[in-house]
Amino acid sequence: MANTRSSTALDSLPQSDIAVSRPRSYDFSWLPPDRLLDDRLSATFGSRCIVGSAAAFLGGLGLGVAHGSKTAALRFRAENSHRFPTTSTGWYQYHKSKNYVCMFEGLKPGFKLGARLSAWAACFLYVEEAVDDARNKRDFFSTVVASLTVSGIFSVKNSFNMTTAARTARSGLYTGLIFGLLQDATALARGRRLSYVEFLKGKVGVVK
Repeated sequence: MANTRSSTALDSLPQSDIAVSRPRSYDFSWLPPDRLLDDRLSATFGSRCIVGSAAAFLGGLGLGVAHGSKTAALRFRAENSHRFPTTSTGWYQYHKSKNYVCMFEGLKPGFKLGARLSAWAACFLYVEEAVDDARNKRDFFSTVVASLTVSGIFSVKNSFNMTTAARTARSGLYTGLIFGLLQDATALARGRRLSYVEFLKGKVGVVK
């Protein structure tokens, strides 16, 4: 009975309203057949670059604002240590002024650090994509190469000594390895074949 009433109600509606109420179907036929499968994280390079740079900018913005605000608070306290308020109204104005100073003083280092991290993230993604295109393969090796390359450029730019540069390269190696293997695990879960996985499967099959 309920189904009959619902169908009668739909029949009474104009055809335009019925068309709007139906779920949309999206057409991806304009993409190459294996494009969504082969791209890292099921996203094109442009999409990964935009999302990665934006995420790095937001992370740098948060860290920069937190550090800049803390530094500004300490500076404000030191500059006003000889004239602390003595009344509740004075303390209210003191903390209100300190909060304004911390907010504005924290934004500048926040934007600077966010822009810097965004540029480094874009550089990393560009090198990773370039290595992928050069090798015609998409796996963790390209991510490790990109991470080591960016860490090397970072060390040269900041004139690190050998010990600090080696520590930076080691951190880049671990980061690239973890991030690359996570991307490979995502690709395997989506059904994409990886050359080194197929090689290991062949070796295991020969041993058996």
